[in-house]
Amino acid sequence: MAGLFRWLLRIAGGMIVLAVVAVAVLYFLLSRSLPDYDKTLSVEGITAPVEIVRDNANVPHIFGQSDRDTFYGLGYAHAQDRLWQMVMLRRTVQGRLSEVFGPRTVKIDKTLRRFGLYRLARESVEAQDARTRAALDAYAAGVNARLQEINTEALGRGAPEMFIFNAPVAPWQPADSIAIIKLMAVQLSSHLENEVLHARASLALDDPERLKDIMPVAPGSGIAALPEYAALFPHAGETRMAQAADVTDHPLSPFKKRAFAGASNAWAAAPARSASGGTLLANDPHLGFSAPAIWYLARLELETGGVIGGTIPGVPAVMTGRSAKVGWAVTSSYMDDQDLYIEKLNPENPQEYLTPEGYKPFRTERSIIRIKDMDPVTLTLRWTENGPVLPGSHYDLAEVTPPGHVASLAWTALSPRDTTMTAAMGLMRAGSVDDALEAGRLYVTPSQNLTLVDKDQIAMKTIGAMPRRHAEHESRGRMPSRGWIRENRWQGVSPFSANPEFRDPAGGLLGNTNNKTVDRPFPLHVSYLWGDTQRVYRWRRLMQSREVHTRDSFIEAQLDTVSFTARSLLPLIGADLWFTGEAAPEGTPQRQRQRALELLSEWNGEMNEHLPEPLIYAAWLRALQERLIRDDLGPLADEFNHPDPLFIERVYRQKDGAEAWCDVKQSSPVETCTDIARMALDDALVWINENYGTALESLRWGDAHQATHDHKVLGEVPVLRYFVNIRQSTSGGDNTLLRGRTSGQDPDPFQNVHGAGYRGVYDFADPDSSVFITSTGQSGHFLSRHYDDMAQLWRRGEYIPMSLDPELARAASVGVTVLQPVE
Repeated sequence: MAGLFRWLLRIAGGMIVLAVVAVAVLYFLLSRSLPDYDKTLSVEGITAPVEIVRDNANVPHIFGQSDRDTFYGLGYAHAQDRLWQMVMLRRTVQGRLSEVFGPRTVKIDKTLRRFGLYRLARESVEAQDARTRAALDAYAAGVNARLQEINTEALGRGAPEMFIFNAPVAPWQPADSIAIIKLMAVQLSSHLENEVLHARASLALDDPERLKDIMPVAPGSGIAALPEYAALFPHAGETRMAQAADVTDHPLSPFKKRAFAGASNAWAAAPARSASGGTLLANDPHLGFSAPAIWYLARLELETGGVIGGTIPGVPAVMTGRSAKVGWAVTSSYMDDQDLYIEKLNPENPQEYLTPEGYKPFRTERSIIRIKDMDPVTLTLRWTENGPVLPGSHYDLAEVTPPGHVASLAWTALSPRDTTMTAAMGLMRAGSVDDALEAGRLYVTPSQNLTLVDKDQIAMKTIGAMPRRHAEHESRGRMPSRGWIRENRWQGVSPFSANPEFRDPAGGLLGNTNNKTVDRPFPLHVSYLWGDTQRVYRWRRLMQSREVHTRDSFIEAQLDTVSFTARSLLPLIGADLWFTGEAAPEGTPQRQRQRALELLSEWNGEMNEHLPEPLIYAAWLRALQERLIRDDLGPLADEFNHPDPLFIERVYRQKDGAEAWCDVKQSSPVETCTDIARMALDDALVWINENYGTALESLRWGDAHQATHDHKVLGEVPVLRYFVNIRQSTSGGDNTLLRGRTSGQDPDPFQNVHGAGYRGVYDFADPDSSVFITSTGQSGHFLSRHYDDMAQLWRRGEYIPMSLDPELARAASVGVTVLQPVE
């Protein structure tokens, strides 16, 4: 027996030793790809030494003796820290994810191949001006220099993920950078899905008048009545597809539900409204959270001076930031740059579709999708004069496409002469607001509101190509229209002067929270869909509460967690519930409801992570909307998984008969809106009890509102997920300036999945006091200390300095890389 014990002990000891050795070997292999920031390297493609000084936050300050050399250095730095991210972005837009991930991503690849974005990006290279083409070439050469270094020195394939998903990495091309900008347009687009959803809701509702409740137009718009979708397409809705995985479900999918199709905040103050006497600018673009974040901080020393701010790995431009003379900020404009068309097939020849001039053949192309461990799939791509033909599974298009028809898409991102990259280059070199506005003329997609300041002026301009529509367009772009009707087709692009513009307002303040910016009649309306109808009121209150502003007051506004929505809706939905005068025994649902109402009645609407009231409020609103719409919309109610404040307000203010939503159609009694509010609160409390316990006073919003900075590939791998994912308790909510958009999906509907991955505040009276931060860190390597070193700063609302002073960057640098030309 003793001998057996000794052998078992030896075996166990041997297994432990082997495990330790295996972990050590794995760590050695993975750590080989950790970049060395303190070195000198001889490279081809530069004319003079390039110095990359990384400050103590690992932000690279790149000094080249020409613009070309500086962009070369940026390409090298991006590839050092974010190679895997860059490769994945490129594979995504090329429709080549399945070569690495197998059949799980085939649907994404198929849809992106139909758009043809990468082909259009290649065609757009020649549309750039000479300086931009030179910058793209130099940037690509810098990325490829890093790839060569990885191969020559066996640096762990460049990133840990490369060991797990072994696939060759092709050299970087100029078209790759343009393609990534087009991919951002995919992520920021919501009009296609909104059109489909508008049509589906029109078909589902018994009373067409109720469509304006569930899909309301932002207040102030004078849209005329639209035809019912069934009147345009009598047989729409007859097609039903088998339930398939949603193309938006995969972490690598660039297609986002409309609730996550881009948002942002930006505001500016003129010198007269600034305590320091200089202009002020703040920006926090909102995108889906990930680890690493999409943003990468960098400073470039160009021939026109230094620029610093947020870049996107793969793109050689500071997309939001400042130079010594100009600051620029971006917010999603929600311009309606997509129109969906239903195309009628020729009954005699399904290879033709109807146009205003008669039937014409589709333009077709065959595309082969290679799939890991499976046979390749050949896809036939079809294009009409309006745009590419999309599959019926995309955003449930089949449900609104009658038999004998297909759907196609017109979209500004499908331009083969996309000069957005040239516009971004011009913006970095601008010496004034006027120069920056002129650079924005060449911007195509994705459409943005560009907020600008120089030392004297402030301005905001919607940039991006705005489709020119006919005044008789039958759906006005709000839902799919007939592709063979001439009046429904685009008539080119509106002149840049037609895009909304605001300069030096009398009040000295400008801002945008994705709110409606103009009230113009169709077809110059810009959009019927806006990203915010709530945050703007809180922003206006904060801006008007001070005669003059400072950098710190702008920071306070960025970090503000008070919900205007909670303050305005709670008195409405709880009007007959607050003080009923009824006694309820302890431990009963009635007593729990009273306790919840007591807490909410004394709450100021602050969505603070440490408070219980935000969780009670959020759960109540979610349950309330579910109660209101489920009986009317059926399964389609799943698409409305975020409470819409405008919808709830219309119902409880009984606007134009909207109170009809309160009556449950399947029940005999006629329920009032007070009944529904009470039942919804009970639903919410049951859900809270099941998930967080019955002690309401001890609830924490932050326990439910966890920010999910997850690795898009490794984030679901057991054990490894604890090393690569970053989770944080956070304040804010769907409608606060410190926006933390919730997932809306069970079992964790209040997880914070979408928000400000970048924040920057720029003070042009003292530019070196400007600050910025990102949500994770500079490195994409999860073994690097810079993988998540900014995450806690970001969560606490802290920032790091933004300086163009070279000596400050060198003072506490984590390394200096010198790239020398090969002799």
